Amino acid sequence: MPGTRKLGKTTDQRMAMLRQQVTDLLDKGRMETTVTRAKEIAPMAEKMISLGKKKDLAAYRQALAFITREDVAKKTFDELSVKYADRNGGYTRITRIGPRRGDAAEMAVIELV
Repeated sequence: MPGTRKLGKTTDQRMAMLRQQVTDLLDKGRMETTVTRAKEIAPMAEKMISLGKKKDLAAYRQALAFITREDVAKKTFDELSVKYADRNGGYTRITRIGPRRGDAAEMAVIELV
């Protein structure tokens, strides 16, 4: 399937949800969500960390345009970029944890490696 998964939402709702989930993942380092959402979050989070590794004003402004909280953007540029300085991609890991009790949706844990 080319492009992104729609996740049962309109474009603006989907982008707002994904921006918030990427922000929470970068802030806490780990989160529990559905497998399909985790697969959508991973490349966006990796792009934000790659922007953090550039360490220039243009990259910082691009990250601020996507990340919803300024303190998380600052953490990405100050802490996470140093942590992943010698790593060329692959900053996230998705681990399946089984079905959710309420609706049997396949759940996963996405975390920063």
